[in-house]
Parts: sequence; structure tokens; C-alpha cells
Amino acid sequence: MTDALPTDIAATLRKLSELLQRNNNEEAAHFAATARRQFPVSAELIRLHGMALMRLGQRREAQVAMNRAAELAPDNVELQCNLASLAMADGRVGAAIERMHRALAKTPGHPALLQTLGGAYMSAGHRAQARDAFAAALQSAPQHPALRLNLAAVEIELGHLTQAEALLRQVLQQVPNSDLAHAMLGHLLYMQRRPKEAATSLLQAGNLAPNNVQHVFQAALMLAEIGDLSAAQDGFAQALARAPDSAATMSQLLLIRRRLCRWQDIDALSECVVGAASKGEQGIHPFAFLAEDTDAALQLRCAKSYASTIEEQAASVRKQLNFRYALPLPDAPIRVGMIAEGFNDTAAGQHIVGFVEALAESDLDIHLFAISPDDGSAVRRRLAAAATLHDISALDRAQAASLIHGTAIEILFDLNGYRGRANTELMALRPAPIQVGWLGYPGSSGARWMDYLLTDAITLPAELREHVSEKVIRLPRCYQPSDPNRSHSEPPPRTACGLPEKGVVFACFSDTHTITPEVFARYMLILHQVPDSVLWLLSEPSDTNERLRQAAHALDTDPERLIFLPRVAYTDYLGLYTHVDLYLDTLPINARAAASDALWANRPVLTRCGNTMASRTVTSLLHHVGLTELITTDSSSFVGMATALGNDPEALATLRRHLMLQRSLNPLFDLKGLAADFRRAVRAISTRYRIGRPPSDIDL
Repeated sequence: MTDALPTDIAATLRKLSELLQRNNNEEAAHFAATARRQFPVSAELIRLHGMALMRLGQRREAQVAMNRAAELAPDNVELQCNLASLAMADGRVGAAIERMHRALAKTPGHPALLQTLGGAYMSAGHRAQARDAFAAALQSAPQHPALRLNLAAVEIELGHLTQAEALLRQVLQQVPNSDLAHAMLGHLLYMQRRPKEAATSLLQAGNLAPNNVQHVFQAALMLAEIGDLSAAQDGFAQALARAPDSAATMSQLLLIRRRLCRWQDIDALSECVVGAASKGEQGIHPFAFLAEDTDAALQLRCAKSYASTIEEQAASVRKQLNFRYALPLPDAPIRVGMIAEGFNDTAAGQHIVGFVEALAESDLDIHLFAISPDDGSAVRRRLAAAATLHDISALDRAQAASLIHGTAIEILFDLNGYRGRANTELMALRPAPIQVGWLGYPGSSGARWMDYLLTDAITLPAELREHVSEKVIRLPRCYQPSDPNRSHSEPPPRTACGLPEKGVVFACFSDTHTITPEVFARYMLILHQVPDSVLWLLSEPSDTNERLRQAAHALDTDPERLIFLPRVAYTDYLGLYTHVDLYLDTLPINARAAASDALWANRPVLTRCGNTMASRTVTSLLHHVGLTELITTDSSSFVGMATALGNDPEALATLRRHLMLQRSLNPLFDLKGLAADFRRAVRAISTRYRIGRPPSDIDL
């Protein structure tokens, strides 16, 4: 309860302001209501009462109070700003803008009025007008850091990143300890593809705001992206210490520890993440969750929960963009878009380029939207020659969505999904009337903005159909493109690669987060039973190689039998498969691209089939290449088959000969055939859309 009311209005206002500053809004509202009986015509008292009611969510009562205050003090600037804020909160942005213009006619150039006007224009999506208002406010009050922050924010929205950076650095000269300025600078630097500097700024923001989780969490994500995994782990651990119940942070920390092969206590952390997903807790990244030993139902639940958060965040921007789709004429060409970060000299680029070239021979109008800058590679040039290529790497998601929509794409394929620099926030803006997931994320998006998922009947059998939220398109072949004409370099001798001159070479070139302790233990059992064999793995940063050597030693395996391949150019990497005898797959996430590369290089792949899409992709590859005997269903048969093949050089040679014949004959390597099936799928999607029918499963 408050003390007795002061006897003069100045003391009353002072007391009420103190309560509001302490955020004691309920007490402030009660105090103001009582004080108004003693001072019924104090406009400032009534205004502050309205502010307390606004904070309590009692907007109707707040509006009544503010209107009464405006009757008593119609020229009060703060009051006019409060009324505009109320109008915006009620969705009456136009009324707020009109009110600010009337107030400015009476008090020209007032910075508070201009600042509120800028905020109203931002709410209406009128960024250029917002910039003008904030700039005018800053001209009236050049020493006000908040005005610079607002102007920087709208410059970012307009894509004027250089101007925004200059403004933010000016704020930091004025207020070096502004955590908000450091955080905004961090996000700006990330947009400029300067993730290391961005992470540094966000960590500084986190130090200045020790109760803020997001600053440190976002910094850790950026550190993980640039491969500074140890620093990323420290960042996620710090974020988790600030918010111990954060499922989002737990899932990212778990993924980083898997990437670092820091397996101590990892089962307990995994149990917490799986438990959180089972409860439907939000924030668990679907791609990170694929590495956990769960089922397709829980993966879908996790994806739905994550997608619902993005849906909420995108709602206001989607409303502002207000996309409408003109229905194409019946005989108009089908304009197809594909969006990805891999349209460069990457594994993804090498896998897709031949397919895009095959599509160029069809009647489809293909447009590629690259979220990575041009690397000047031959792959990028080939893609640009085969399709219309749009570089959207410098655009924010709203700008990119507007460009895609302006291109009049009828069917948009997302080749990233939840993987890498995910396109989910962009796809949630619905730039195209029909949106399809393909390749990047081996599972259901769980997202309302995705209409279809393109796959095949082996990767997604009938018993898993219920765990996919999209309508399903099943191709009659493996859904993964496999270019038979990939370019590769001549490999150096085995010894130059660190391999022994003799002995079987087992290989696994998958990312380390897919090599779980259980997978690694199987690999060590195989080495035990195949004398003089070695395991060839990708070299990873942050002492990961040494931790794997220690794990091998703990399993009574000579650590020297682990050979680590440094990261090399894709063409050089392809040539090295010459030295591989048998590729060992991973579970619960299959190898996919690496397995496809091995088969292309005539090297057999051994997999263990699971009960999710992510654990069945290599099963599809092997099924379609005619090597179903290399598909196992449990650990003992996986180890047994690997051991048998490792001790039977003739069997390995037979498998190599089989694959050599398949490369020119098998549908897996027939890009023209895949392009024809893809065109059939696209035409089926388009036909349904053009005649006004909703998406439906399509089985080719």
C-alpha cells in the first residue's frame, strides 16, 4: 500500500513518477486514481494515470484518462505522443500519424513528436518517411543517442548498412556502455557478412547486460557459423547459465558438443533436450534435433514448435508486405524458383549444377535465388548460364521476399530448409503461392507456409507419411541429384594423405555431429576385426581430432589408426575417394552428399537404415543403385557386414566393378531422367494451383 497522499500536486506527481520508474504499475494506478479525487484537473496527474493503466494492459481505461488529460492540456507534447502510442497499440496507425502531424503543426520540429511520428511510419511500413522523421528529430536534438539508434534501425530496414553502421558507432562514442547499440551493431555486421566482428559486438552487449540471454546466444550462433566451436561452446554455456531452462540454448550447446566430440555427460544433456521437445517447448532447432536418437513423430513435433515461433515473428512483416499472386494464364510457362546458399563451388553446388543444366532444356522458366555472394567459380557461371540467377545475398528477408514475389515465381523450392543459413524466415513471408521443400533438410518443416515436400518412396515410405505436415511428392527415383560428370583432381599417393601403403581404408567424411559415441564404437569394433585397417575422417578444429584419438584409445584401439583429412577443395576431395575401400555411414543422420560422392567414385557405402527420413537417405541411394545388400537394420549386422567386406578384397572389387557399370547406366546418375520427373512433378503442382485446387499428395 502507498503512504498517505501528499498535500500538494508537485509532491504527488513526484511520488507517482517514482512508482512508475520502479515499474510498480498496479500501485501507481491505485495511487493516481485516489489522487485524482484531490486534484481532478491536473492534466499531468491524469496522463501519468493513463500511463500506469497502459502498462497494466488496460488500454480502454488508459484511453479515457488520456482523452481527459488532452481536454485539459491540448498542447502537451508528451500527452500527444502517449495518445499516438495508444492508437498504434490499437492498430490505428493512420490515426497516430495524423495526430503527430497536427501536433507538429503547432510545435514544429519538436524531437519527441518527430520520434513518435517515425515510429508510427515504421509500424505502417513506410520506411522512407520514417527515416525522414527520425533524421529531422536528430537534427533538432543531435546529442540524443536514442534518436540515432532509431535512425540506424530504419537505415538497416532500408538496406543502407554503411549509413547505419556510422550512426551506431556515433552512438557508441556518445554512450560506450550502450548494450543496445553494441547489439544492433553486431546484427548489422552479421548482415554485412562479418560474423567474427558481429560476435565480438554481441558478446560486448552481453557483458554490459548480464541478464540478457539473447546477446550471448546470438554471438555463439555466429561463432559456430565461422567454425570457432570452442568459443561457441563457451557462449552457449554462458547463455545457459543465464537461462538454465532454455531449451533453445540447450539444443545448440548439445549440437556444438557433438561437433566437438565432447561426449562427457552428453547423454544427460540429450535427455533434457529430448524431454523438452516431448513437452512441446519452443526454440529447439530442428536441424540440431536430427542428431538425437528419436523418432519421426517427435522430429515433426519439434519442427512444428520451432516453425510456430517463426510464424509469429513473421506475421507483422507479412501483413505489411501483403503479397498478392496473379494466377498465370493456362498456357503461360511455369516459372520455378529455387533458393539456396549453395549456388557456388560447394558440394551442394556441384551436385545441383548438372541438374539445373538438364532443366534448361525443358519448357520450365527456372530462376535461382542465391543467398551467398558470387564466388567467381565455374559452378556459379554454369548456373547463371543455365537459369536466371538473382544474387540476393545483400538483401534482408523482406527485401528478398519482395524481389522473389516481384519475379512472379509460381512454385518456389527451398533447397536449404533448416540447414545452414536457413531460409525459413524468408519463406515464412510467403513470396510465392506454392512453396516446396527439397534437399537441404531431410525431414518435415512442420511449417504452415510450406505446401509440399519433394522426396521418394524409399526415403519416405508409407508408414512415415503421417509424420510429414506438407503434402508429399514422391519421385519414381532417388530425389537427390547425382551428377555423373563431376570434375575431380588426380589424387596424391596414399602415403601423401597420411594413409598406410597397405591395408583397408574405411572412410566417413560426414560432419562430426553425426558421429555419435555409438557410431564411433561401431567403427572401433570394425577396426578390431579387420587387421591393418584404418578409419579416414575429416579433420575438425578445436582439438576434436585429439578427442577422437582419446576415445579410440579408451576403446582399446590404436589412435594412429585414425587418419584425418584436412579440408580441401571439392574437386580435390572427390579425387581422394580413389583411396577409399568402404564408406561407413552414420545414424541417426545419414551421410547423403558424401555417400553420393562415394558411389559416384565407384566406392561402396554401407548404411544402417533407421525410422526417420534423415536415417533413410542413403538407403534410397543404395536401393536405386542396386546394392540393397549394403543396407543393414541393426548394429550387429552393420559391424558384421563391414568386417566381412573388409576381410574380403575380392568382394570389395566386385562392388567397385558393379558401381563402375552403374554410373553410365543407372537412373541414380541420370540427370536428364531426374529433370524429366521433376518437370512432371512441377506440372502436376501447377495444374492443381491453376485450376484452384489445394495441394495434394502426388505420387509419380
